[in-house]
Amino acid sequence: MRASSLELSRPPLWAIPHADAEDHAACRAAIRTGSRSFFAASALLPPAIRRPAFGLYAFCRLSDDAVDDVAESGRRPAVARLQLRLARAYEGRPCDAPADRALADIVSDHAIPQALPAALIEGLAWDATGRRYETLSDLTAYAARVAASVGAMMTLIMGVRDPAVLARACDLGVAMQLTNIARDVGEDARAGRLYLPQSWLREAGIDPDAFLREPGFTPALGRVVARLLAAADLLYARSESGIAGLPAACRPAIRAARLIYAEIGREVERAGYDSVSRRARVDGRRKLALLGRALVATEDRAALHEPPLPEILFLIEAVTARPVKASAIPPWWNVPAQVARVLDLVETLREREALGREPAPS
Repeated sequence: MRASSLELSRPPLWAIPHADAEDHAACRAAIRTGSRSFFAASALLPPAIRRPAFGLYAFCRLSDDAVDDVAESGRRPAVARLQLRLARAYEGRPCDAPADRALADIVSDHAIPQALPAALIEGLAWDATGRRYETLSDLTAYAARVAASVGAMMTLIMGVRDPAVLARACDLGVAMQLTNIARDVGEDARAGRLYLPQSWLREAGIDPDAFLREPGFTPALGRVVARLLAAADLLYARSESGIAGLPAACRPAIRAARLIYAEIGREVERAGYDSVSRRARVDGRRKLALLGRALVATEDRAALHEPPLPEILFLIEAVTARPVKASAIPPWWNVPAQVARVLDLVETLREREALGREPAPS
């Protein structure tokens, strides 16, 4: 049988530039400084899951920064470069960057459909054009791309491809994004961005353009923020049943992420829903308390089979279109995979030895 041109263009397995220990350390450092809430929750992940999780989140953080940290005129080219980097990772010839090499390993090892990280980049493209959102459904479609896609990929890294569990993971991703939006209203507005549903603003008597010109807190705006947090809380509640469908060793970390992000909403609430004058944050002591609470198991499966949000269906369909039965232990002849597995075991031992020496997450 004649090989296709695509197959001929791929390097042999032993020539693919796999991520090494330095790459993984760089991904971990990027998350420690770029996403403290996730870094705190990830302390509860098993080391074998934590490593690819850091790689995935490092690529997501890199992608977000690549669009955010450039002038407006450079955002569309930045998105195009990200699309190219993603394509190269899926071709097995990642760009020369730690997060790219890590991503190439992750998507191959965990059979992650390209549609999932592509959805994230599509959401960033929406950011690059300054898109606004008229309704909650429109905003949920955005959150599906920039956050639910990540939740779905994390679920695949944990070895779960059940559509019902994936739907609840997407609920959690959307809830987290809605919380982020509620927290960052002022910061976004001062950067010329508006994510709150415009129909809600007009119902509250707020002109979206006038608010962007002069961002300021009013009780009416507070009611819009409260409404958004209420929508997030409904999704946080639904997500709990999905957590119960994850491997037991992974549940505390995901529950911790859920609790920490929901607590950001409670901080906004305690400030009278004023997220213009200040930015809510959860301090280190409170995070530690929530990490402890996350260790308490719950088996609430009541909402597991609730219909998925219409806006996230395309993510679930992308996964179910690619059913995979991956062996936990690679065959002996797959030398690179065997080496990676041994390195994972060594890294696990090192992390356990270092557990007592690491500073508490902030």
